[in-house]
Amino acid sequence: MSAAPVKIVLLYQSLLGIYGDHGNAVILTRRLQWRGIDAELVPVEPGDPVPTDGAVYLMGGGEDIAQTTAVHELKTDRGLFTALDNGAVLFAVCAGYQICGKSFTIGARDEIIDGLGLLDIETRRGPERAVGESLSHWTRPDGTSSLITGFENHGGWTQLGSDATPLTSMEVGWGNGDGQTDGAVQGRVYGIYPHGPVLSRNPDLADHLLETALGHPLEPLDMPEIEALRARRIEAVREGRP
Repeated sequence: MSAAPVKIVLLYQSLLGIYGDHGNAVILTRRLQWRGIDAELVPVEPGDPVPTDGAVYLMGGGEDIAQTTAVHELKTDRGLFTALDNGAVLFAVCAGYQICGKSFTIGARDEIIDGLGLLDIETRRGPERAVGESLSHWTRPDGTSSLITGFENHGGWTQLGSDATPLTSMEVGWGNGDGQTDGAVQGRVYGIYPHGPVLSRNPDLADHLLETALGHPLEPLDMPEIEALRARRIEAVREGRP
Protein backbone atom coordinates (compact mmCIF):
# COMPACT_ATOMS: atom_id res chain seq x y z
CA MET A 1 0.00 0.00 0.00
CA SER A 2 1.49 3.34 -1.07
CA ALA A 3 1.97 6.11 1.48
CA ALA A 4 -0.40 9.04 1.47
CA PRO A 5 0.94 12.17 -0.22
CA VAL A 6 2.66 14.77 1.94
CA LYS A 7 0.19 17.63 2.33
CA ILE A 8 1.41 21.22 1.98
CA VAL A 9 -1.46 23.40 3.20
CA LEU A 10 -1.81 26.95 1.89
CA LEU A 11 -3.98 28.94 4.28
CA TYR A 12 -6.30 31.71 3.11
CA GLN A 13 -4.67 32.78 -0.15
CA SER A 14 -7.54 35.23 -0.74
CA LEU A 15 -6.69 37.02 2.53
CA LEU A 16 -2.97 36.44 3.01
CA GLY A 17 -1.73 36.21 -0.55
CA ILE A 18 -0.10 39.48 -1.59
CA TYR A 19 3.45 39.65 -2.98
CA GLY A 20 3.27 36.12 -4.38
CA ASP A 21 3.67 34.38 -1.03
CA HIS A 22 1.61 31.44 -2.34
CA GLY A 23 4.83 30.55 -4.16
CA ASN A 24 6.22 29.28 -0.86
CA ALA A 25 3.66 26.46 -0.90
CA VAL A 26 4.39 25.73 -4.56
CA ILE A 27 8.14 25.46 -4.00
CA LEU A 28 7.76 23.12 -1.00
CA THR A 29 5.50 20.86 -3.05
CA ARG A 30 7.87 20.88 -6.02
CA ARG A 31 10.98 20.20 -3.93
CA LEU A 32 9.32 17.06 -2.63
CA GLN A 33 8.14 15.98 -6.08
CA TRP A 34 11.59 16.59 -7.60
CA ARG A 35 12.86 13.99 -5.12
CA GLY A 36 10.20 11.49 -6.13
CA ILE A 37 8.11 12.08 -2.99
CA ASP A 38 4.36 12.19 -3.52
CA ALA A 39 3.15 15.63 -2.42
CA GLU A 40 -0.13 17.51 -2.59
CA LEU A 41 -0.73 21.25 -2.36
CA VAL A 42 -3.97 21.84 -0.45
CA PRO A 43 -5.41 25.39 -0.65
CA VAL A 44 -7.81 26.31 2.15
CA GLU A 45 -10.04 29.39 2.10
CA PRO A 46 -12.08 30.98 4.91
CA GLY A 47 -15.09 28.79 5.63
CA ASP A 48 -13.29 25.63 4.52
CA PRO A 49 -12.28 23.23 7.28
CA VAL A 50 -8.53 23.35 7.88
CA PRO A 51 -7.17 19.81 7.49
CA THR A 52 -5.36 18.48 10.53
CA ASP A 53 -3.11 16.01 8.70
CA GLY A 54 -0.87 18.44 6.81
CA ALA A 55 2.92 18.42 7.07
CA VAL A 56 3.56 22.14 6.51
CA TYR A 57 1.11 25.02 6.74
CA LEU A 58 1.79 28.40 5.13
CA MET A 59 0.46 31.94 5.53
CA GLY A 60 1.54 35.04 3.61
CA GLY A 61 1.15 38.79 3.63
CA GLY A 62 -2.09 40.75 3.81
CA GLU A 63 -3.76 43.98 4.87
CA ASP A 64 -5.32 44.91 8.23
CA ILE A 65 -8.84 43.59 7.65
CA ALA A 66 -7.43 40.41 6.14
CA GLN A 67 -5.35 39.86 9.27
CA THR A 68 -8.27 40.19 11.66
CA THR A 69 -10.47 37.99 9.49
CA ALA A 70 -7.80 35.30 9.29
CA VAL A 71 -7.33 35.30 13.07
CA HIS A 72 -11.08 34.97 13.65
CA GLU A 73 -11.44 32.16 11.13
CA LEU A 74 -8.45 30.19 12.39
CA LYS A 75 -9.49 30.51 16.03
CA THR A 76 -13.01 29.42 15.17
CA ASP A 77 -11.92 26.45 13.05
CA ARG A 78 -9.10 25.24 15.41
CA GLY A 79 -7.74 22.87 12.76
CA LEU A 80 -4.37 24.64 12.55
CA PHE A 81 -3.89 24.31 16.31
CA THR A 82 -4.69 20.60 16.15
CA ALA A 83 -2.27 20.10 13.27
CA LEU A 84 0.54 21.80 15.19
CA ASP A 85 -0.22 19.62 18.21
CA ASN A 86 0.10 16.65 15.86
CA GLY A 87 3.61 17.73 14.82
CA ALA A 88 3.03 19.91 11.75
CA VAL A 89 5.21 22.89 10.84
CA LEU A 90 3.85 26.41 10.29
CA PHE A 91 5.72 28.94 8.14
CA ALA A 92 4.30 32.47 8.12
CA VAL A 93 5.45 35.57 6.23
CA CYS A 94 4.95 39.26 7.08
CA ALA A 95 1.28 39.76 8.08
CA GLY A 96 0.99 36.01 8.59
CA TYR A 97 4.01 36.21 10.90
CA GLN A 98 2.47 39.08 12.86
CA ILE A 99 -0.85 37.32 13.51
CA CYS A 100 0.99 34.29 14.91
CA GLY A 101 1.99 36.43 17.86
CA LYS A 102 0.21 37.49 21.02
CA SER A 103 -1.00 40.76 19.54
CA PHE A 104 -0.61 43.21 16.66
CA THR A 105 -2.06 46.61 15.77
CA ILE A 106 -4.21 47.74 12.84
CA GLY A 107 -5.56 51.00 11.47
CA ALA A 108 -4.73 54.65 11.97
CA ARG A 109 -5.67 54.38 15.65
CA ASP A 110 -3.36 51.40 16.19
CA GLU A 111 -6.09 49.18 17.58
CA ILE A 112 -4.54 46.23 19.41
CA ILE A 113 -5.79 42.85 18.17
CA ASP A 114 -5.18 39.53 19.91
CA GLY A 115 -3.22 37.15 17.69
CA LEU A 116 -3.09 33.37 17.49
CA GLY A 117 -0.63 33.12 20.38
CA LEU A 118 1.66 30.68 18.56
CA LEU A 119 4.75 32.88 18.88
CA ASP A 120 5.89 34.94 21.87
CA ILE A 121 5.95 38.19 19.90
CA GLU A 122 4.12 41.54 19.90
CA THR A 123 3.87 43.77 16.82
CA ARG A 124 3.22 47.53 16.86
CA ARG A 125 3.37 50.26 14.22
CA GLY A 126 6.97 51.34 13.68
CA PRO A 127 8.23 54.93 13.28
CA GLU A 128 8.81 54.29 9.57
CA ARG A 129 7.96 51.66 6.98
CA ALA A 130 10.52 48.98 6.19
CA VAL A 131 10.77 48.61 2.41
CA GLY A 132 13.49 47.11 0.25
CA GLU A 133 15.72 44.13 -0.35
CA SER A 134 16.91 42.37 2.78
CA LEU A 135 19.77 40.03 3.54
CA SER A 136 20.21 38.10 6.76
CA HIS A 137 22.11 35.18 8.25
CA TRP A 138 20.29 32.02 9.33
CA THR A 139 22.06 29.52 11.58
CA ARG A 140 20.87 25.95 11.08
CA PRO A 141 20.37 23.61 14.03
CA ASP A 142 23.69 21.91 13.19
CA GLY A 143 25.54 25.22 13.58
CA THR A 144 26.19 25.88 9.89
CA SER A 145 24.84 29.06 8.34
CA SER A 146 23.09 30.22 5.21
CA LEU A 147 22.16 33.62 3.79
CA ILE A 148 18.48 34.53 3.47
CA THR A 149 17.45 36.97 0.74
CA GLY A 150 14.07 38.58 0.19
CA PHE A 151 12.04 41.76 -0.17
CA GLU A 152 10.44 43.35 2.88
CA ASN A 153 7.52 45.79 2.95
CA HIS A 154 5.90 46.22 6.35
CA GLY A 155 4.91 48.94 8.78
CA GLY A 156 4.84 46.76 11.88
CA TRP A 157 7.85 46.34 14.14
CA THR A 158 8.03 43.15 16.16
CA GLN A 159 9.35 42.59 19.67
CA LEU A 160 10.27 39.04 20.72
CA GLY A 161 9.55 37.64 24.15
CA SER A 162 11.67 35.14 26.02
CA ASP A 163 10.01 32.05 24.51
CA ALA A 164 10.74 33.03 20.89
CA THR A 165 14.15 32.97 19.21
CA PRO A 166 15.11 35.23 16.29
CA LEU A 167 15.16 33.27 13.06
CA THR A 168 17.96 35.27 11.42
CA SER A 169 20.40 38.10 12.10
CA MET A 170 20.33 41.07 9.74
CA GLU A 171 23.05 42.23 7.40
CA VAL A 172 20.93 44.51 5.18
CA GLY A 173 17.39 45.69 5.95
CA TRP A 174 15.07 46.26 8.90
CA GLY A 175 13.80 42.78 9.76
CA ASN A 176 11.90 42.90 13.05
CA GLY A 177 12.45 46.66 13.08
CA ASP A 178 15.72 46.97 14.97
CA GLY A 179 17.89 46.13 11.97
CA GLN A 180 19.42 43.35 14.06
CA THR A 181 17.12 40.34 13.73
CA ASP A 182 14.38 39.06 11.46
CA GLY A 183 11.57 36.65 12.22
CA ALA A 184 11.10 34.24 15.07
CA VAL A 185 10.96 30.53 15.71
CA GLN A 186 9.24 28.77 18.59
CA GLY A 187 8.95 25.02 18.46
CA ARG A 188 7.71 24.18 14.96
CA VAL A 189 6.33 27.63 14.21
CA TYR A 190 8.47 29.88 11.99
CA GLY A 191 7.84 33.48 11.02
CA ILE A 192 9.81 35.93 8.89
CA TYR A 193 9.21 39.23 7.07
CA PRO A 194 10.67 38.88 3.53
CA HIS A 195 8.63 38.07 0.46
CA GLY A 196 10.18 36.89 -2.76
CA PRO A 197 8.70 34.26 -2.43
CA VAL A 198 11.29 33.71 0.28
CA LEU A 199 11.42 29.90 0.03
CA SER A 200 12.02 30.07 -3.70
CA ARG A 201 14.96 32.38 -3.07
CA ASN A 202 16.29 30.29 -0.18
CA PRO A 203 16.12 26.55 -0.86
CA ASP A 204 18.12 25.64 2.26
CA LEU A 205 15.38 27.10 4.44
CA ALA A 206 12.70 25.38 2.37
CA ASP A 207 14.36 22.01 2.83
CA HIS A 208 14.82 22.62 6.56
CA LEU A 209 11.06 23.13 6.96
CA LEU A 210 10.36 19.93 5.04
CA GLU A 211 12.92 17.92 6.99
CA THR A 212 11.51 19.22 10.29
CA ALA A 213 8.00 18.23 9.26
CA LEU A 214 8.99 14.81 7.91
CA GLY A 215 11.44 13.99 10.69
CA HIS A 216 14.31 12.91 8.44
CA PRO A 217 16.90 14.47 6.09
CA LEU A 218 16.22 14.83 2.39
CA GLU A 219 18.55 14.01 -0.46
CA PRO A 220 20.18 17.20 -1.78
CA LEU A 221 19.03 18.64 -5.09
CA ASP A 222 21.73 19.67 -7.55
CA MET A 223 20.36 22.85 -9.12
CA PRO A 224 23.32 25.12 -9.97
CA GLU A 225 21.14 27.66 -11.77
CA ILE A 226 19.39 28.47 -8.48
CA GLU A 227 22.70 28.96 -6.68
CA ALA A 228 23.94 31.21 -9.50
CA LEU A 229 20.83 33.38 -9.22
CA ARG A 230 21.21 33.53 -5.43
CA ALA A 231 24.80 34.67 -5.80
CA ARG A 232 23.75 37.52 -8.12
CA ARG A 233 21.00 38.60 -5.73
CA ILE A 234 23.33 38.57 -2.73
CA GLU A 235 25.91 40.61 -4.64
CA ALA A 236 23.25 43.11 -5.74
CA VAL A 237 21.80 43.72 -2.28
CA ARG A 238 25.26 44.14 -0.77
CA GLU A 239 26.09 46.70 -3.45
CA GLY A 240 22.76 48.46 -2.94
CA ARG A 241 21.50 47.70 -6.44
CA PRO A 242 17.76 47.05 -7.07
